[in-house]
Amino acid sequence: MPHDHDHSRHHHAPADFGRAFAIGIGLNLLYVAAEVGYGIAAHSLALLADAGHNVSDVLALGAAWLAASLGRRRPSRTYTYGLRSSSILAALGNAVALLLVTGGIAWEAIHRLIAPEPVAGGTITVVAAVGIVVNGVTAWLFMSGRKSDLNLRGAFLHMAGDALVSLGTVAAGLVILWTRWLWVDPAVSLAVAVVIVIGTWGLLRDSVRLAMAAVPPGVDRTEVEHYLAGLPGVLSVHDLHIWAMSTTETALTAHLVRQDGQADDALLCEVAEALRHRFHIGHATLQVEMGDPAHPCRLAPDHVV
Repeated sequence: MPHDHDHSRHHHAPADFGRAFAIGIGLNLLYVAAEVGYGIAAHSLALLADAGHNVSDVLALGAAWLAASLGRRRPSRTYTYGLRSSSILAALGNAVALLLVTGGIAWEAIHRLIAPEPVAGGTITVVAAVGIVVNGVTAWLFMSGRKSDLNLRGAFLHMAGDALVSLGTVAAGLVILWTRWLWVDPAVSLAVAVVIVIGTWGLLRDSVRLAMAAVPPGVDRTEVEHYLAGLPGVLSVHDLHIWAMSTTETALTAHLVRQDGQADDALLCEVAEALRHRFHIGHATLQVEMGDPAHPCRLAPDHVV
């Protein structure tokens, strides 16, 4: 069973962002403590809602950091790919936790709209203004890695979203100061919930897809199949599978039917390089067959897995 392994595309992006995770977690923990304290003192649901959101972000950053560490562990007899896929689980857990927190925020906001409570608009404005800086700085730390890693994308989206939410909370505090409209505070909380859902939905969709071994976003399966089928001497391609090993690494397996049924090491190396550069697939395993009708491959039909 000739095959080729190419391990050259190992980004390990989260590992390079260890300092960013540490700074982001530290800043947000300090800010959460401040928000809870001032939110209780000011009777502000908007501040407490944002604090709850930031707690989930701290947990998400911690989970992503842990997943990055686990992903660097060597393969074992039990986990033959190592623990790379833990980054996918972290992204999925991140998205689910955010949606749960959002439900709590929306539920409490609806109650506050029905029975508004007095809030300190000045305190809300000052604390939320600090949040713009904290969340903005944290988002900036993950900006460069957001396109190559789903975990870093999640961290960036959360922090950027929090900065926008804090901006909205500042606006709510100013409106309360000027108008004394108490309903503005829970209304902003509902707006926070909408922002979180919108920002989280894509993350949830992509992480579920990766967890279900779907073809990763950005990889065109049809284009990959056409490339393999067009290789010298290849008559057909079957049993083609493309999936994510982690949030940064993609794997492929396929059966190639060649006229002579012989493996060509030079060709396999060329294919591995092409898959890596053209399709960002860094771990390719190719099986070469003759296509002998007397010994058909039972995995040849498309519906067989």
